Amino acid sequence: MKTLNVSISDVEYNQFGITSDKLNFPDLVDMVSRELARQSLDRGAELAEKYGFSAMTMDEITNEVKAVRRMRYESGKQVL
Repeated sequence: MKTLNVSISDVEYNQFGITSDKLNFPDLVDMVSRELARQSLDRGAELAEKYGFSAMTMDEITNEVKAVRRMRYESGKQVL
């Protein structure tokens, strides 16, 4: 097994919820992944608010998705 030393700031240490100076790699990956996911969700929420998507109803969202899929289908592009 190899040992890797990584230096991070006190802010990052707290931000990622690290509670020990010694972590195994899967635990580190999990902590970093959770924080990056949280940041992505926060950014998505900010953009939804900025562009008015946060006020859409589920029916409106469903209709938008259907419209995009229909447009892609009609243009011959692969539908996601």
